[in-house]
Amino acid sequence: MATTQKNKRLARQLFRLCTVNGSLDDRRVRLVAERASSSKRRGALALLTEFAHLVRLDQSEHTAEVETAVPLPSDLQAIVQGQLKDAYGPGIEIRFAQKQELIGGMRIKVGSDVYDGSVQSQLAELEKRF
Repeated sequence: MATTQKNKRLARQLFRLCTVNGSLDDRRVRLVAERASSSKRRGALALLTEFAHLVRLDQSEHTAEVETAVPLPSDLQAIVQGQLKDAYGPGIEIRFAQKQELIGGMRIKVGSDVYDGSVQSQLAELEKRF
């Protein structure tokens, strides 16, 4: 248990060292990962696992996934990008995807935030009520 807590603390420290101006520096993350993976110290794999978890969490918080039933026109994509950058900051990466099962509308995921205005979710909500 003590080593688990120690690994979590060390992973958070390494994660903070990889942060430059509020965002992760890819070069530093790779360097930490390479050094930890080549280390012969006991617990290096657990430390690397915890560090990778923190990196994945940060990456998901800075990535927006916009799903629509039909492809968005470029002017509407620009509007969505502008509003997401206003809400989450300029460092957010935005990915657009087409999911026909949404039927219509849009679903946006940023980290643990989900904004669902799709017809599919409205139908599911309506089904729950009956």
